[in-house]
Amino acid sequence: MLKFAKPVSSLLTRFSRDTRGLAATEFAIILPMMLVIFFGTIEVSTGVAVDRKVTILTRTLSDLISQASSVSNTDLTNAFTIGASIMTPYSSAPIKAIISQVYIDPTTLQGKVKWSTASNDTAHACNATVNVPTGLAIGGTYLIMSEVRYNFQPMVDINFGTPPTFTLGDTTYTRPRQSTSVTNTSAAACT
Repeated sequence: MLKFAKPVSSLLTRFSRDTRGLAATEFAIILPMMLVIFFGTIEVSTGVAVDRKVTILTRTLSDLISQASSVSNTDLTNAFTIGASIMTPYSSAPIKAIISQVYIDPTTLQGKVKWSTASNDTAHACNATVNVPTGLAIGGTYLIMSEVRYNFQPMVDINFGTPPTFTLGDTTYTRPRQSTSVTNTSAAACT
């Protein structure tokens, strides 16, 4: 018959009371969740900051153009260039921007594009109908409309694949300040 130096029950009791390595085990369990929270917080904060810069960019484009009585392609290109610097320190490559002058038809109160210029996007066609907020739709007046879209892609995907792309965007309307409308000397006339 085999004899054990200590009974099996005392070995199990001693094993259950042994706490060596417990901190390492807890750390290994908690670490993945902590990393997801950490990187998630960074990505959400970055997304909010980029979205805020898109809003600032949209308002800046509309504000710059509405201060002139006439603009040329050079002026519009310069406005888009300034817009790219507003996005710093984030990439300006995903910026898609459109600046248009919209005439509010006095009969229908619908916005009709009179000229439109785009950067990394397609400009609106002449006389295309655009949605204008009801409070701004005053018949026989003009608005400068700027639209910006930005494809934001987080650096980290929690599924460890290709991160999703979020389209951030804003549209701003501004009334011309120096005259009733802003003439685009480089654009073809719209009837």
